[in-house]
Amino acid sequence: MKLRTVLGAAVGTIGAAVLGNRLLAKRAGELENPLAGVERTYRWRGIETKYTVAGDPNDPDMILCHGIHAGASSREFEPIVERLAEDYHVIAVDLPGFGRSNRPPLIYSSTLYAEFIRDFAADVADEPTVVASSLTGSFAAEAAQESEFEQLVLICPTDETTDERPWVRTLVRTPIVGSTLFNLLATKPAIRYFYDRDGYYDSDRIDDAEIEYAWKSAHQPGARYAPASFSSGTLDPEFDLATELAALETPTTLVWGRDAELVPLREGRDLADAADLELVVIDYATQLPHAEHPDKFVEYLNAELPHADIDLE
Repeated sequence: MKLRTVLGAAVGTIGAAVLGNRLLAKRAGELENPLAGVERTYRWRGIETKYTVAGDPNDPDMILCHGIHAGASSREFEPIVERLAEDYHVIAVDLPGFGRSNRPPLIYSSTLYAEFIRDFAADVADEPTVVASSLTGSFAAEAAQESEFEQLVLICPTDETTDERPWVRTLVRTPIVGSTLFNLLATKPAIRYFYDRDGYYDSDRIDDAEIEYAWKSAHQPGARYAPASFSSGTLDPEFDLATELAALETPTTLVWGRDAELVPLREGRDLADAADLELVVIDYATQLPHAEHPDKFVEYLNAELPHADIDLE
């Protein structure tokens, strides 16, 4: 009798988890394109990825590559796309496993993303400037070794997020337990906490629409697969970022929020010194200076890039 009760409770718990996961996915609905511009599809190794273009095609190409987290997408660049499109042909992409791109159950890796950025840039742009944030900065640096990039702009780049724990990836990828665990970690309060702690200096700048979009993105079919690799540390590249950047011939600028804690400014200074790079520091900002201070970010960006023609006075 006791065994029957235990089994019944277990079945009930599993059933509730499955139902809850399905309801969340239904509630999230289809993810809309958050950026002003024309959306296009790029097919890469059987994966359909989405990207948005804005600006004059005759202007220099600029590719925007978002950072990595549970609700990540190209919406990260929504505050600056239209501003940049005044001077550049802007191409903002949803990386495989995120946003409106396909999210197949792959074992995602830094090499996969570096090869995607390399191939994507070669196929859709002509010697672009590539802007990449956080861990994606390492992917872009690796891609630059085999690409003709005009310039790299890396926002708080890092090559190390957490200790490697493959068991975390395995757990999150499981059909019922993994989905349930990921949904618990990707609630709106959890996403807001992430932005408040690591994304923004001033929590009043966090837009409710940004939280809502990140939540919807984190509840699309297959949303847990890429973050599973990220949470386990297996997206971290095997190279040292400072050494990689020092070996690059591509001109590179670092942009940092002065009050960043997840990847603190001292790491930016060490990286700039080791690789002899330009470092732009934005006050009253943490990991997302481009989202929190878009006008200042674009002003600095235009001042640093070779194609810019702007009077800062």
